[in-house]
Amino acid sequence: MAVKRRDFLGMAFGGFVAAGGAISLVAMKKTWDPLPSVKAAGFTTVDLSPMEEGQLSTVTWRGKPIFILKKTAEMKKNENRDVVVGNADYAVMIGLCTHLGCIPTWTPATLQFKCACHGGEFDASGVNTFGPPPRPMDIPPFRIDGTKLVLGEEGPEYKKLVAKV
Repeated sequence: MAVKRRDFLGMAFGGFVAAGGAISLVAMKKTWDPLPSVKAAGFTTVDLSPMEEGQLSTVTWRGKPIFILKKTAEMKKNENRDVVVGNADYAVMIGLCTHLGCIPTWTPATLQFKCACHGGEFDASGVNTFGPPPRPMDIPPFRIDGTKLVLGEEGPEYKKLVAKV
């Protein structure tokens, strides 16, 4: 069977439209992907080795403050929220009050985080103890790499904490 000129032009036009549609879909998918700068901000590495007992370190991860507190012996250990790195206990939490998103301040004298907005209080592990906060401070996804904390990756330590909640 011979292909007529009109049939050939129809098939060529259909192929051209299909190729253009595929290229358009690829271009649309690229616009949905996060920018490289956003991907780079997805992981933050924090070296825990220079921290001293009782010290609070605040780092920024994805525009949010992350509180990392190296606990002392007098701070109550919370098995459901604390992380052991080496032989030290750390509390890792997103430093935002779960009531309205204010940033609580650490008060070493009382071993509490206090939110100035509405009087909410959290213990050293980030558990709400007083006021309007409805739940403990959130724990960001993290992974332990030796003495380093990698924020943004879900390691076995994080999965263990989340499974307890």
